Amino acid sequence: MTDRALILVDIQNDYFDGGLWPVDQMAQVAQTAAAVLDRARAAGDLVIHVHHEAGSETAPFFRPGTQGADIHSSVAPQDGEATVLKHRPNSFHDTDLHARLQAAGVTKVTIVGAMTQMCIDATARAARDLGYEVTLVADACGAKSIAYGDTKLTAEQVQAAFMAPLSMSYGKVVMAADLD
Repeated sequence: MTDRALILVDIQNDYFDGGLWPVDQMAQVAQTAAAVLDRARAAGDLVIHVHHEAGSETAPFFRPGTQGADIHSSVAPQDGEATVLKHRPNSFHDTDLHARLQAAGVTKVTIVGAMTQMCIDATARAARDLGYEVTLVADACGAKSIAYGDTKLTAEQVQAAFMAPLSMSYGKVVMAADLD
């Protein structure tokens, strides 16, 4: 039994080119996440796939029952790997994720996925608040360019603006090549 888990958050079709809410560089993020996933599987770590469904069929993305809400094939769950359905950015909110991790004796979580500024941030903070040792794999997490008022931020700026404070108080931020 391992004390580690890999949590893949929202690597779903709508975030890829051609989807309803494409995230910058999502194909590269998913490729890196797939390599992290292969490594976790080889190490015998617990693997949990989290996917988001919007609460309405008129939502801008992740509409229930659509192909866009499906987990992307690059990180598709294998037999025996859990999937957790969520409806909020925090993967622990109103889900059984914490119970699954506790039942497996997990104390350390590695988080990959999208979007850095929403679900990755919310999930990492919640995991730390619940007592988990958190590692974020920066190049396996995707951010989306955003605007606030007259300020436009690139995906790289958004990524840095979120990873910096997460690394200060909520966990370790590493690149996939430097993952322990």
